[in-house]
Amino acid sequence: MVEDGTPSGRIVAELRRRITAGELAPGARVPSTRRITREWGVAMATATRVLTRLREEGLVRAVPGVGTVVVGRVGAAGDPQPVRELRNPQDAQRAPGTAGARRPRDGGERDLTRARIVATAIQVADAEGLAALSMRRVATELGAATMSLYRHVPSKDDLLRLMMGEAFREQPLPDPLSAGWREGLETVARLQWRIYRRHPWLAATMSFTRPVLAPDAALHTERSLAVLAGSGLSTEEMAQASVALAAFVCGLAIHFEREAQDEQDSGMSADEWMERLGDDDHDRLMADPERFPMFHTLNRGPGVDLGLDALFEFGMARMLDGIGAVIERSGGRTAG
Repeated sequence: MVEDGTPSGRIVAELRRRITAGELAPGARVPSTRRITREWGVAMATATRVLTRLREEGLVRAVPGVGTVVVGRVGAAGDPQPVRELRNPQDAQRAPGTAGARRPRDGGERDLTRARIVATAIQVADAEGLAALSMRRVATELGAATMSLYRHVPSKDDLLRLMMGEAFREQPLPDPLSAGWREGLETVARLQWRIYRRHPWLAATMSFTRPVLAPDAALHTERSLAVLAGSGLSTEEMAQASVALAAFVCGLAIHFEREAQDEQDSGMSADEWMERLGDDDHDRLMADPERFPMFHTLNRGPGVDLGLDALFEFGMARMLDGIGAVIERSGGRTAG
């Protein structure tokens, strides 16, 4: 197969060569968009085009929670060859080109709806992050023409808004919340943490200065304000407390996508990566106790959990303590 000579074409040719040579076997992860940008020195848009091209050729597919993996090899003539076995038989319906031809799946454009578009976009973002998301990519996954999507979703910004709303809608708040303000706020914060963990891309789409009009996300603030009503806080303090807590959860959750991308790039979890550093590397980093006396003391003591979940628990508890102190100073009740 002759490539067009563009940067993306050359990278596609190289990755196709690796698949043909068996360097990337069926089921193996291919370089992520971020790794492609680093390895070849190209822009993120170029890296995204590379993976899109490989998917259109039926050579790779996106696996949620894993990344983009090889589904088959190319023959001597450059034609995609099917993989005889997949991890899940249903993957044959989800993986474009698995059977050697790109055919519309689940009815293609005939069954195209806003709900299907949003669901597919979320699957792409969950598996590969927002950098891989585009209207063209979603259309490819659906077996439809790109322009067909715009009859249901006016723009990519509208698509992101709908994705955000769906992410919050799929895990609704309990009704009613606990009568106590602290228990109520904690319930909201924990649910937001679970939603961000389920969809690592979501936190990066949130804004607390220019919020997106997503009713299901706004409902979290509404319910937080409701549990603070009657606590003695002013309307302004209630709003600031609710938004500040949500901003803390979101700010910490941004690391979910970064960690997912790093794990995809390296093939190692955060704990495995730390173990690979080894004691020698760690000692060299902190070899100067005069410059890093507190690190030196910390490293000589028992292990400290600085994982995202531990930081969330600590930070949430301290923020609720602070809100309780403000309520107490206002003369309001400090507990339900």
